[in-house]
Amino acid sequence: MATYGPDTTTEEVLRGHDLSGRHFMVTGASSGLGEESSRALAQAGATVTMLARDPKKLENAIDRIKSSNPSANLNTGIADLSDQRSIRNYAEEFLATGASIDVLINNAGVMVCPFSKTADGIEMQFGTNHIGHFLLTNLLLPVILIGDHPRIVNLSSAGHTHSDVNLDDPNFEESEYNAWESYGRSKSANIHFTQEIVRRYGDRIQSFAVHPGVILTELGRHLTPDLMNE
Repeated sequence: MATYGPDTTTEEVLRGHDLSGRHFMVTGASSGLGEESSRALAQAGATVTMLARDPKKLENAIDRIKSSNPSANLNTGIADLSDQRSIRNYAEEFLATGASIDVLINNAGVMVCPFSKTADGIEMQFGTNHIGHFLLTNLLLPVILIGDHPRIVNLSSAGHTHSDVNLDDPNFEESEYNAWESYGRSKSANIHFTQEIVRRYGDRIQSFAVHPGVILTELGRHLTPDLMNE
């Protein structure tokens, strides 16, 4: 069995794997882990649908990938995971193509941002990290179920230890907003969601909740020295 560590590259993980004919969808694909995952999967022969909310950033990410792999088989999709209408519009658009999804990687997210709400009035971290992906996954479930050995990968975090899900006060209306607690709630929800997928569809879909490690990406843009010391 291969041994991986903090210096392991995507090329090492995928070495020997031919992903030709496999279709991956990656959320948050315009930068960071989403972009790198898309790049590596395409390099291994997969067709990758890269999903992001900012068309220009997504275009730039595709240009970076194609600069080293001009034949990369990449599709694009625009959806804002903090806006349920945007998610529904994209899902409707994708379902109309008739394509199936073999692997959905729910990677997009926000971390320890100042308090705000989504377009639907849900606290931003919970609304984006969990509710957005929950809705997207359920809308796409029919074409995931017909995929080739389908998998759903939810990027959780060791940060789930900051808090379990609190459905009694999801918007911090009865308590003071705490950015780490909010993040923990959303990451715990990712884990519970994964467990429920396995419970309901374990004989047809494999699902995993993974901790991505501590990596310098745009996810940490809201981190301040005070937050890092909490």
